[in-house]
Amino acid sequence: MLAAGKHPKRRAARLRNPERTRERLLQAASREIYRSGFQSAGLDTILASAGVTKGALYYHFKSKEALGYAVVEEVIAPDVHGKWVRPLQSVKDPIDALIGAVQRIPVRPEDVRGGCQLNNLAQEMSPLDAGFRKRLAIIFNAWREAVASTLREGQTHRRVRREVEPADAAGLLIAMVEGYGSLAKNAQDPKVMKAGIRNIVDWLRSLRPSGNRRRV
Repeated sequence: MLAAGKHPKRRAARLRNPERTRERLLQAASREIYRSGFQSAGLDTILASAGVTKGALYYHFKSKEALGYAVVEEVIAPDVHGKWVRPLQSVKDPIDALIGAVQRIPVRPEDVRGGCQLNNLAQEMSPLDAGFRKRLAIIFNAWREAVASTLREGQTHRRVRREVEPADAAGLLIAMVEGYGSLAKNAQDPKVMKAGIRNIVDWLRSLRPSGNRRRV
């Protein structure tokens, strides 16, 4: 009689679960790309981390590029959506919501050390690969439109200054977030990102109409 947890058929079934295998590959690839960059990411390292064979990799992804594209679409895009799109939907005060999103930017040493995965890939791969460039652009565009949309909605309720151009302000916000992230990564210093967050929050408060620039 086999001991508990030692059923070979059940274990084999788990290993043959295509969805779980694919998800392990995606998560392992995401970690390796974040650590090493896409070009230097090693397939052997990804396979070892995921605990799958090379045959399993090519069953799900026809190439390293296809795996990288899937990381962008299925790991990075949902992450950005969860941090920057969903929190801005149906909010009472857009400036409060944007400040909250900015203040939730992680500033642990390990977060600063690696930088932003979206920005890392944009810097590395956009000049080299149209597939990456187009997929990353979709994420940036969704982020920008989410911010612009909430600012436009705020203007209709007089919570955002009328003279603010929502699309331009949205682009500036993203540039500041990613710019400070790059500065902090280069300095390897969380204090740089913390200072950036304070500056971005002050700028966001300036988008309120005069007399309504309360601190949150």
